[in-house]
Amino acid sequence: MASALIPTRRLLAAVATTSLLSLVVYSTAARADDRNLPEPRHLALTGNPADAAPLILAARRYAAFWNTGDEQYARQALSVAFMDRTLPAGRPQGVAGPLQASQGFRAAVPDLSMEIDDMVVAGDRIALHLHFRGHFTGQFGKLKGNGQAIDFRAFDLYRVADGRIADNWHLEDNLSLMQQLGVIQP
Repeated sequence: MASALIPTRRLLAAVATTSLLSLVVYSTAARADDRNLPEPRHLALTGNPADAAPLILAARRYAAFWNTGDEQYARQALSVAFMDRTLPAGRPQGVAGPLQASQGFRAAVPDLSMEIDDMVVAGDRIALHLHFRGHFTGQFGKLKGNGQAIDFRAFDLYRVADGRIADNWHLEDNLSLMQQLGVIQP
């Protein structure tokens, strides 16, 4: 009988932790629209959920920016001193960089959506495994889309300070993306 209770106790503890985390995240949210932010499919944290809540909120706001293209989410999520530590050539540093990247990408893939597959929070860092989808119906450079499916993954690592993302390191599956756009042949 005792062995049957252990999984139930673990399940109850997990539910309680998840409920506490949701309560903490929502209670620290400054805006009503934060209730519609993307939820990670899987969340792992070290330490106190209350300490992780502002980091999770910043990451979810930034995810909402990539999911919707709404600049307000980027401005809420990113520090005014935001640094892209893997800055692509031609992209401006700071908050202007992601805003420019989103505008350009949404011109090619207007229905772009993004999900958070995994989120890991440790200290002042958050690691995310992201999944982007959409259809190439717009313009990418000299290429015009024909409605082909876009489906690629990315990995982001954030350092959060004062509730905002201060640093970002990112890797995208650009090979898959460029093949799907028709820039390069498989």
